[in-house]
Amino acid sequence: MAKGNLSAAALALLIGALSAAAAGASPAREVEKYLAGLATWSADFQQTIDDGNGKVLRSAAGKLYLQRPGKFRWDYSQPSEQLVLADGKQIWFYDKDLAQANVRDMDSTLASTPAMLLSGGGSVSSQFDITALPASGGLQWFQLIPKHPDTDFRLVRIGFDKGELASMFLADKLNQVTQLTFTHQSRNAKFAPDLFSFSPPPGVDVIGRSDK
Repeated sequence: MAKGNLSAAALALLIGALSAAAAGASPAREVEKYLAGLATWSADFQQTIDDGNGKVLRSAAGKLYLQRPGKFRWDYSQPSEQLVLADGKQIWFYDKDLAQANVRDMDSTLASTPAMLLSGGGSVSSQFDITALPASGGLQWFQLIPKHPDTDFRLVRIGFDKGELASMFLADKLNQVTQLTFTHQSRNAKFAPDLFSFSPPPGVDVIGRSDK
């Protein structure tokens, strides 16, 4: 729907990687230390998607909010106002310019992705092979490779700057690469109760509406 956005699978992979590693299954002490006790997280983000050879296909920017378990909100401000929101049961994709919203059950949207670890079952080590990579670009990197072939992604890399999550790199099976850079990070801040809820504005065309 929103061409500049991460796909649902990419969103799921991000949340799954963060939340699963927080369970303490990661072999990397720095990752464990950062993610231990993580309840909420927010940051500004810059995003690019390239063709795998460095040619940028799309770019976007906005604000990201996470709340475990299973809730996230991507407020895209550039190149247009869009929203991707998961409330723990459903995931919404809203495009203000198109006056259109798409809603799906999270179970079906996130099937076969590491975000299923948010349900509380399994461990990150059962889903990923995790290795520490050499420092690059001033960041300490860790690589997560899915063990199961039914995920949309070949690998994920997460980069830390002095112990703070600063960057992510996701390579999919079509060889496209999504890169995210995070700034103004905030850990375990208190969010407004309605931050992860969404009601389509009047006149918005809703596809896949559910009364759950």
